[in-house]
Amino acid sequence: MTTFAAALAAERPDQVALDDGKSRLGWADIDGILNRAANALLGRGLGDGGRVAVFAENSAETALAHVGGLIAGASTVPCNFHLSAAELAYILSDSGARVLFVGPETAERGLEAARQAGVATVVAWGLEPGEFGAGVAEAVAAKGPAVVDWATWLETADPADPPPNLAPRPHLLYTSGTTGRPKGTDLPPTMFAGGATVAEHLERLKENRFAAFGTHLVVGPMYHTGPLSGARLLAAGIPSVILGRFDAEATLRAIDEHRVETSVMVPTHFIRLLALPEEVRRRYDVSSLRLVTHTGAKCPVEVKRAMIEWWGPVIFEAYGATEVGTTNSITSEEWLAHPGSVGRAIPPFTAMILDDAGNEVPAGVEGRLFFKDSTGRGIIYHNDPGKTAAANVAPGVFSLGEIGYMDAEGYVYITDRFSDMVVSGGVNIYPAESEQVLIGHPKIADVACIGVPNAEMGEELKALVVPADPADPPSEKEVIEYCRERLSHYKCPRTVDFVDSIGRTTMAKVNKRELRAKYWKDAAQA
Repeated sequence: MTTFAAALAAERPDQVALDDGKSRLGWADIDGILNRAANALLGRGLGDGGRVAVFAENSAETALAHVGGLIAGASTVPCNFHLSAAELAYILSDSGARVLFVGPETAERGLEAARQAGVATVVAWGLEPGEFGAGVAEAVAAKGPAVVDWATWLETADPADPPPNLAPRPHLLYTSGTTGRPKGTDLPPTMFAGGATVAEHLERLKENRFAAFGTHLVVGPMYHTGPLSGARLLAAGIPSVILGRFDAEATLRAIDEHRVETSVMVPTHFIRLLALPEEVRRRYDVSSLRLVTHTGAKCPVEVKRAMIEWWGPVIFEAYGATEVGTTNSITSEEWLAHPGSVGRAIPPFTAMILDDAGNEVPAGVEGRLFFKDSTGRGIIYHNDPGKTAAANVAPGVFSLGEIGYMDAEGYVYITDRFSDMVVSGGVNIYPAESEQVLIGHPKIADVACIGVPNAEMGEELKALVVPADPADPPSEKEVIEYCRERLSHYKCPRTVDFVDSIGRTTMAKVNKRELRAKYWKDAAQA
């Protein structure tokens, strides 16, 4: 048996370790599944740091596929389940994944992507024989990958203990690309427990701040680092409750029913929870909560204050990025004394506010927010030394693309963004991907995509379109559908404005900050 699961099965024989609303698994169940999953991956030669990709919506199987990969010494690649087959195929090829896990909602796209990328094995769950769609049948017929049912895959695997001395490997995560291709980055050292062996890694996971508490609730999609922590916490002996696509009342119900103590959320979750009628909110007991980390985007002051008033001082903000982990943090008590701040920098990072010439500015003066990593690591992109070099202005010195100021106590406040990135509902969107698609529309002469205010999501993507023929412009619906036919919907603009010019200079540059200013000013005055 896996050592941690075996011990927990003996210590807590009746405890539900993992509940996704469809499956309720105890520690003995977890133990058997992880042994078999790890050994099945090892049997395919993946214990040498090979990679497996997980392309599925939230479920017990999604979590167990990731933990099984960890136990096998394989690096798992969480893939956004909104991706098209072509987008996924790029990630599979770039990561070198040799096995792909899919759920019922992603099976058809996953099979086609595996065929394009040459992935030999796809493990699927939630599908009955013959339930694959026509696209999957065609992929298999075209000498595509072998498709194995999850239960069958486990049943035929060795149930013995996997080797305990394998080296643990970090997840390889992909962020949307600034130039149209997503960038891979290993889970950074600030978030990866490390250790020479998997056994040592599992012990180190117990040092995670969540591991001091009880049941953890997963509410966000598990292709993000925050929600994915639920899988890592499972390996630390913390029971997990996994919800599907976010539902505000279902979240409160789960907190009440399972006496949830920790979770990771984004500001959009808070906004939707606060939008529930007062009588619905009062129906559920949330007093079990001990630590709720919010990340993904800056939280509006009034929203965060309301959440602290409702849930108590359990809200902990972690500001940072996938590439580097948490750079700043702030507790509820600190935030109430410094409302609007994203906190002070934490080791190994030091925050700096610089002017356009690269000089540090005094406290209270706005400038570009940079960080210095004392380890010298900074940002590292998989298979791309060019992007890695471009991301670091000096060894270990980088920016997350935002503008702000720092007070005399070192608390950082974000005021704007100088990069083009849009953060919508905690999801990073790079406008270049939509722009490169939309410029191919025969009725579009030029286009710029920007982030504009959205009361629920924080920001949404808007396309500013210059028609090729002002007398015959495309419709807003036509522009959006054209983009959605070629990209995942979340990467596409939600709205379109038709303009005479986007202010492109003779050097083809566009001042996105200037384009955004009008929309944010209008929102502030509304």
